[in-house]
Amino acid sequence: MITATEDRFALAQAFTISRGSKTEARVLTVRITRGGVTGWGECVPYARYGETLESVRAAVDALTSNITRQDLQYALAPGAARNAVDAALWDLEAKQAGVGVWALAGLPPPRPVLTAYTLSLAPPVEMRKAASLNAHRPILKIKLGTPDDMPRLEAVRAGAPHCRLIVDANEGWTPEVYTDLAPHLVRLGVELVEQPLPAGADGMLSEIARPVPVCADEACHDRVSLADLRGKYDVVNLKLDKTGGLTEALAMREEARSMGFRVMVGCMVGSSLAMAPAVLLAQGADWTDLDAPLLLAEDRENPLHYDADGVHPPDANLWG
Repeated sequence: MITATEDRFALAQAFTISRGSKTEARVLTVRITRGGVTGWGECVPYARYGETLESVRAAVDALTSNITRQDLQYALAPGAARNAVDAALWDLEAKQAGVGVWALAGLPPPRPVLTAYTLSLAPPVEMRKAASLNAHRPILKIKLGTPDDMPRLEAVRAGAPHCRLIVDANEGWTPEVYTDLAPHLVRLGVELVEQPLPAGADGMLSEIARPVPVCADEACHDRVSLADLRGKYDVVNLKLDKTGGLTEALAMREEARSMGFRVMVGCMVGSSLAMAPAVLLAQGADWTDLDAPLLLAEDRENPLHYDADGVHPPDANLWG
């Protein structure tokens, strides 16, 4: 039996990127029960890719109850629906076998992973305050994506002078804005820039200087998308809601590396259940951004544990 239900998790505060703001995480939880054992998974439908809770639920509802993880890769396109079902099947298989998902996947035992902490897009004075409050964290990810981002960059660096910095423009810059900002990114110690230009309008990245590594996010989905990223990007951001689950993401991670890309593992704004399989994917990643549970005012039972070592692998009572 496969069931899909909507869950909502309030955020600790409004979360803003260049495309808008949200005050809650709306997710779809998929449960698969066979022989008295239930596996579950979570996805975050994303409007940027034409997804809604209703469309994703309909895709899940259309599946046969006995679908296998292998058949799932062909039954659904990469995206949120396939991710939630894929995660539920991994969890189910692990519970039935009495071993961790990492062992089923032939991976080494997982360890804690250092993760970035995201600062929402806001006026410079607010971003400086947020940076100061989080200056104890090793890596800050700054949401940008407007023509007036220079004061925000300066404000965050002033508020957190010793943190490693990642910038995420969420497709919000033009080539001119990016070119103007690039030397300042170097000066301020930014080590990675995510998706500075809109996906599909990013050809200039192959023609202009990239003094800071540029990471494909919205332009990067599954393995098929990798070929078009050559020469434009240095890093790819693997998110399970884009790849369509851990099964594809593990294969994509290896293919991306073989093509010379460095790897970032990111997430949508969801609960610890959505992050759990991504922690396995993030083992050995060059950058990790799995901080969504830290942005929530409420979370699942048995949530992921975060400390100075980063985000820890999930407890079996949560997933995997």
